[in-house]
Amino acid sequence: MYKHVALLVRKPGMSHEEFVDYWQTNHTPIAREIEAVVKYATVQPVTPEAAEFDGLAELYFEDLDALHAALGSDGNRDYDPAKGKAKEAREDVDNFLDIESRPRFIGEVVTQKDEVDGDTDGLYKHSAFLVRKEGMSHEEFVDHWQNEHTPIAREIEGVVKYDTVLPVDAPHAEFDGIAELYFEDLDALHDALGSEGSRDYDPAKGKAKEAREDVNNFLAIDERPRFIGRETVQKDETR
Repeated sequence: MYKHVALLVRKPGMSHEEFVDYWQTNHTPIAREIEAVVKYATVQPVTPEAAEFDGLAELYFEDLDALHAALGSDGNRDYDPAKGKAKEAREDVDNFLDIESRPRFIGEVVTQKDEVDGDTDGLYKHSAFLVRKEGMSHEEFVDHWQNEHTPIAREIEGVVKYDTVLPVDAPHAEFDGIAELYFEDLDALHDALGSEGSRDYDPAKGKAKEAREDVNNFLAIDERPRFIGRETVQKDETR
């Protein structure tokens, strides 16, 4: 499964509340009907005033060519689809987003753990947008992340689903990967991974502590945006 993750930044002069209202009421009904989209989820911050972005929009495709046709390719924050709902959605973006300040990521989803049978609606999610440590190649980063760190992270207390997302075009991607950890309980998420407003955190025990200690082996922690939000599944044809 491939997905396009847009890290949303609202248009200047628009409040977060105005942004959310427009995004959910006007844009989402268009975006979920983009050709070939099989799942569409939106993630709203649990603490908007401390969040690094106003929200996440995640569109899933079974076919990478279809994703590129609809939403462009890595290395280009803007895109210009020629027809259909993708074109309509792109035209609407200018009404509520600061397109130049909105990072995005196209990658392949690898499910590392799933205790909810893919049903992520209403779950709390910690999304870490990973940047590798200085002096490490992308390939070295992926090897450590997938083989050393992931076996620890998927056992963090309270995690019910854990996905890693690897870039399909690493040289042009804005990040080296995304780690997505889902929790049913927000307090459990905060205990394990800290709260919004800080890119760092200091869990006291268990697998969360072990995972945090390993982070220093492969991540540039100060350059790694993160986002804590609650996911709403707007469309799902995958289950």
